[in-house]
Amino acid sequence: MTDNSDNRKVLARIPISVRWRDMDSMGHVNNAKYISYLEEARVRWMLTVPGIAMTDRIAPVVAANNINYKRPLTWPNDVVVELYVDRLGTSSVTIGHRIVSATDDSVLYSDGNVVVVWMDTQTGQSAPLPEAVRNASA
Repeated sequence: MTDNSDNRKVLARIPISVRWRDMDSMGHVNNAKYISYLEEARVRWMLTVPGIAMTDRIAPVVAANNINYKRPLTWPNDVVVELYVDRLGTSSVTIGHRIVSATDDSVLYSDGNVVVVWMDTQTGQSAPLPEAVRNASA
């Protein structure tokens, strides 16, 4: 896949339409909605990884979220969420993200990263990062 401006391999570019209900009383997209956009993009990407199901015993959970808000996002608008790997760990992956304009990649609304840890849903303990995720992220 293409590289972003930081020369990292882009895992996915997921289009998202801003909805009227995403806006707050200040006339721009509420900060919490950015997290929803990022979640939607991550889940859509994970569903493309062969052998990964969100209902497996070993499943991903978010351990940390970092979002840098660069400029206000308003309605109507279409954006693209770019996902890329910042770091592969033993049981986690740090997924970098950028939210950019769907018509101009140079218009950056936010960037940051999220740490996703794989855990055993029955024991609550971390589990090794699935090979399918490691291979898709390399």
